Amino acid sequence: MLHRPVSLHAPRGSVAADVISQGIDALLEEYREQVPLEFLAEVLAEAERAASRAGTSAGAGAGSTDSGQTDIDRSDRTDIPFVTLDPESSTDLDQAMHLERTDTGYRVLYAIADVPLFVELGSALDAEARRRGATVYLPDRRIPLHPEVLSEGVASLLPEQDTPAFVWTFELDAAGIVTSVDLERATVRSVAKLDYDTVQQQLDAGQGHPTMQLLQEIGDLRLQQEAERGGASLNVPEQEVEAEGDHVRLTWRDLNAIEEANAQISLMTGMAAAQLMIDGGAGILRTMPPAEPQAIARFRRQTQVLGTPWEENVAYGDFLRSLDWRDAAHLALLNQATSLFRGASYVAFTRPEELPEDPAQAAIAAPYAHATAPLRRLVDRFVLLVCHAHARGQSPDPALLAALEKIPEAMRSTATKAGELERRAIELVETAALEAWVGEEFDASVIERREASEGKNGNGGAPTRVEVQLIDPPVTAWVPMDAEAGQVVRVRLGSVDPRKGKAHFVPAGPAGADAAGTPGTAGATTAQSC
Repeated sequence: MLHRPVSLHAPRGSVAADVISQGIDALLEEYREQVPLEFLAEVLAEAERAASRAGTSAGAGAGSTDSGQTDIDRSDRTDIPFVTLDPESSTDLDQAMHLERTDTGYRVLYAIADVPLFVELGSALDAEARRRGATVYLPDRRIPLHPEVLSEGVASLLPEQDTPAFVWTFELDAAGIVTSVDLERATVRSVAKLDYDTVQQQLDAGQGHPTMQLLQEIGDLRLQQEAERGGASLNVPEQEVEAEGDHVRLTWRDLNAIEEANAQISLMTGMAAAQLMIDGGAGILRTMPPAEPQAIARFRRQTQVLGTPWEENVAYGDFLRSLDWRDAAHLALLNQATSLFRGASYVAFTRPEELPEDPAQAAIAAPYAHATAPLRRLVDRFVLLVCHAHARGQSPDPALLAALEKIPEAMRSTATKAGELERRAIELVETAALEAWVGEEFDASVIERREASEGKNGNGGAPTRVEVQLIDPPVTAWVPMDAEAGQVVRVRLGSVDPRKGKAHFVPAGPAGADAAGTPGTAGATTAQSC
């Protein structure tokens, strides 16, 4: 199953929060050799020196040595009232925007933090970023890609601060189709730090910041463009963990409409970046192959047994957009749909002939690149530099081109290590939250059935078991019982072990107690987020 971020809203001092904190401390100690926790002294010193140069470097026409450049033509865009839109607690702000209505449609100015100005190729900061790959988000903390003096300070697009940025300018027609793209390096000044929940409340009340009103309008048009090109999005809510006395409770957090609109601007930018690099003959793309026919056939069968058939004449993206996660069967299908979104990778190329035969990202249904989160993701820094050179009609610096081929492997290897840590941390939080539910019974929809298997070398095999989807609490689990996919069954949470991240569900009722046996023999796997 696909694990998604869990937000922890449990005060320090509550029993569950302390268990979670201690458990994550132990995990971090276990992963110390695989996931860097502290920055080396030389990295921190270099970050401080880079930050101290910010006052002059951010100014129009300031020089820099990133990627071998000795002078940057930097525009002054501080007169544009950019705003940021993020979760309320965020301080590492990668993007700011300003939207305008024009005679022919819309103009989108999208500022992205100019991290290359602070992190020079070949520097200690560069080496450390390649070792980390991306910011690691854990339920109660994060491990940043860059020292905080940069990522939450001078390089972040904080309000009322002159900050260097790459500024994309998009002209859109009345249907939301991009008609022209430009990219420059500039100094910008955000005038407001907006958050998703407040903005959505204001928009729902018929009010709100003018840029946010336009963002929703443009986002709706871009969603229509996504549907028309055959793109697909998984509209699955996030999990949150909220305090309930000395325990914590798993809940759903539905994404606000403005968050989807915001994501469409980032998506539009990534598509534009990919096309710039394809046309220029060098860059790094984010790719994903089309789903395998057998995976599609399997998913179609699942839609039938769960009572919501995916008709042959309905596009995949349209089918996903028709599902409502509040329906248990629909949520199960959204969970299973992740099996079609596999094989994502990065492809670097320095000559046109190195481009993959099909450069598209299948879920997006277009070529795509990561270009909007350089404070939190390594690859974006390189994509922005390459795109800026192409946009200026220049060849990327040779040192930059030489570095490109190493970035996909850096992203892959670091993501593997960090992903395992994040998964185990989430399992720990989920099982800590589930502890208050031990002994409770729940209705659940059967997603999949597996026959009993025989053991090898005299060892016992696995019993017949089914994977079930629960709505509240929001988890999936394997249960030792027999039922057909699509059935609604009754299950009981038999036991949990928060420190090991394990939860065991069994059939409800007297038969369930017999099936549970001793811990570990039931065959149920760890509960997982959806």
